[in-house]
Amino acid sequence: MDAKRRRFEGGSLFADGQRIAAIGRDIPYETADTVIDAAGKIVYPGLINTHHHLFQTLTRNIPLAQDCELFDWLGVLYGIWRHLQPEDVYHGAMVGLGELLKSGCTTAADHFYCFPNGVSGELIDEEIRAAKELGIRFYPTRGSMNMGKSSGGLPPDEVCQSSEAILSDTRRVIERYHSADPFAMVRIGVAPCSPFNVTGDLLRESAELARSYNVRLHTHLAETMDEERYCLERFGMRPFDYMAEHGWVGDDVWYAHGIHFNDEEIRRMGVHRCGVAHCATSNMKLSSGVFPVMKMLQAGVRVGLGVDGSASNDGSDLLAEARIAYLLHKLAHGSNSLTAEDCLHLATRGSASVLGWDDAIGSLEVGKAADLFMIDTRRLGFAGALYDDAALPIATGMPQPVDMTIVGGKVVVKEGRLTAVEEEAVAERARAASLRLVNEASLRTKIDYRALRRA
Repeated sequence: MDAKRRRFEGGSLFADGQRIAAIGRDIPYETADTVIDAAGKIVYPGLINTHHHLFQTLTRNIPLAQDCELFDWLGVLYGIWRHLQPEDVYHGAMVGLGELLKSGCTTAADHFYCFPNGVSGELIDEEIRAAKELGIRFYPTRGSMNMGKSSGGLPPDEVCQSSEAILSDTRRVIERYHSADPFAMVRIGVAPCSPFNVTGDLLRESAELARSYNVRLHTHLAETMDEERYCLERFGMRPFDYMAEHGWVGDDVWYAHGIHFNDEEIRRMGVHRCGVAHCATSNMKLSSGVFPVMKMLQAGVRVGLGVDGSASNDGSDLLAEARIAYLLHKLAHGSNSLTAEDCLHLATRGSASVLGWDDAIGSLEVGKAADLFMIDTRRLGFAGALYDDAALPIATGMPQPVDMTIVGGKVVVKEGRLTAVEEEAVAERARAASLRLVNEASLRTKIDYRALRRA
């Protein structure tokens, strides 16, 4: 996935610490501390996830949140998320980030925006703790909602915060965790949730705060027609114009979804080098629409891939996301649209550009980070398919975890399993946290969750 999309048949890679020192053939490796025999395997650049909501991992496959569109879906799940505790955030992050690593993802951005009243404001810290334990490169964005139902917004007031609390904690998170080092393991972004749950003042103040710290800006935008109607009725303008009015246009901004931009807005986004996280599975499941990927790329918009929240995807498999994007755009835009290799490019180099991190991640090149994954070509599922290595994991699908994932020169997935934790124990703790959340919600709302408690 370098600029020339070079392939090294029978090649080797040498990493010194986090940095790739050499790629090619006949590399002397006698001084290496660790030698990995990759015979029969293909080595790929680590995938990069540009949009997620890890806390939603604990609310997957909720019956009443299936078969509905975004606003109704949110209405059901806010009733559960309002009961989030710090340990729930940690367990959800362990599961979601673990799933991503097992799908070849080495860098993950997350959008955390749900802060229930009376609960510790340091919830994003729990995600960062989980990422450190698992060994994934992490880009959490400090989200926010300050406009609840009583003020004309969508979420219940119980999951909103004051602007003062939001901005204060955002500063704290940036100052404590953000690193601009090319090989940083944590970077921080600023991420008011969307036009229908934050005020214009908070949008403007958040943009000013982010730029004062030289960090990036992220938000949901142009995801549904409901959002467009809301903005036209409440603000008298389309979502993109509303965000632009509040300073949310530039090469330091990336939006999630971006389905319903018109041609002129796409042109303006290209001029300003904005980025978009394309979340094909979520958009399909919530019937939101089809992302205009070809128009975006032709206009010079930065495009990467995201799995979106686990509750609107109901998984965290970035390799599967690339395959679904490939198939979706073949159907929507014809046979001359994205190739399988193009979709691998979106998930690597494209996503790195969206995050402003393409100086260190997104491709396997000397001087960049040793972030990569491997698949074993001797698997049954690849028999008869070994004619195009770049297309292989996209065109044939990956029903199993990758064989190995390496982040910063450290093995974090080996033989398809996480190396830092006992997966079964992580899963059991997450199941218990999920059941507690749902039980708590069922006791305090009129929603019938009995189906979730069946033996």
